[in-house]
Amino acid sequence: MTTYKVLMVEDDDKAAATLAEHLEHFGTEQGARFLVTRLATAFDLSEAGVVDLIFMDIDLPGINGMEAAQLLREENASTPLIFVTNLAQYAVKGYQVDALDFMVKPVSYGDFAMRMGRAMRVMEKNAAHTMALPTASGTRVINVNDITHVELAKHDLLYHVAGFEQPLRRRGSISGAREELPQDLFITVSQGCLANMAHVTTVLSDSVRLDDGTQLFFSRSRKKPCLETLARYFGGTI
Repeated sequence: MTTYKVLMVEDDDKAAATLAEHLEHFGTEQGARFLVTRLATAFDLSEAGVVDLIFMDIDLPGINGMEAAQLLREENASTPLIFVTNLAQYAVKGYQVDALDFMVKPVSYGDFAMRMGRAMRVMEKNAAHTMALPTASGTRVINVNDITHVELAKHDLLYHVAGFEQPLRRRGSISGAREELPQDLFITVSQGCLANMAHVTTVLSDSVRLDDGTQLFFSRSRKKPCLETLARYFGGTI
């Protein structure tokens, strides 16, 4: 049985209880388990940790759900977000923060189950394509495909991610990073560097150039296996 972590941001006890009952019912039907964390406000959203799905009310005290979602997306672009609210007029705005779906209270189980089916497909996909990076500034959830390259800087790993101005830093080793990342997508360019082949635009005799302009040089021992792997990846065109 697969277990998913769910965050519910809801200040209304009755609405929260209804959602929890729907989740338990759905989990029984689908053979899934949901661990639910509830917050009554969005102030502590960043402290909730890594979750697989977020239910967000909009009419919240202090900071409303739409504002909270905008802040969330600055840190986390991949976790599916479903708005659950009686403010149906915000439905269009929800797509500005890449909301997966929108439920209007009171939520019937039929409506919930239909929308959860879609959420499950996204969560299953995310489980295979996202990773959580514990950094000094907090845990960041990123899509593995967005990592352009990883390099070693003393005892830290620098994850360069498309769309991020600065790399994400964490303690670790290149061998450890290699084990975490898809074996069929990343190549070991040198002892201190991994490259995502999906971001390679140019293959030279001594290096590769990525779509962000970065040039990564092969070490002597890695040159031949890298060129062979790249040739297979690009269909033998190198």
